[in-house]
This record gives sequence, structure tokens and C-alpha cells, in this order.
Amino acid sequence: MNSENDGIERNLGEQPIAKILADRGLKHHDLVVASAVPMTHKMVARACKGRRLTPNVKEKILQALCAATGETFTLRDLFNY
Repeated sequence: MNSENDGIERNLGEQPIAKILADRGLKHHDLVVASAVPMTHKMVARACKGRRLTPNVKEKILQALCAATGETFTLRDLFNY
């Protein structure tokens, strides 16, 4: 199946998580280290760039951000899709 013709937009533009990380002076590595489950730098980069993620990966990003900042966020705070 050709991903260009499947009707699903995969690149959704920079997401709010990128601004949250920048405002708090956090890098992708900070989330990877804070994550209680295996997570890669590539997952965080894709989240910030707006690549469509699976619900499981979005939840991992959310939990890692909450652990890294000590704040509470929702998926709506991090992603606009």
C-alpha cells in the first residue's frame, strides 16, 4: 500500500509538546531518561515534529513528560490531533 495515497495525513506540523519542552528547558534525552518504560529519542522527535503516533507511544510520551517535569498534563495538552 502506498502511504501517499492511503488518505491519512501523517505529518501534522509542530505539536504543543515541542513548546512545552522548550519552555521548560528540556531536551528529548530528558524524556527518554525519565521514562519508566523503554522509549527512544526517535519517538520524542516524531512527537515534536507532528508525525502521527500510536496511542501507546503518545501515552509513553505523556508519562515521561509528567515524570520529567513533576507536572500533570493530558494528551490534549501535548498533541493537537
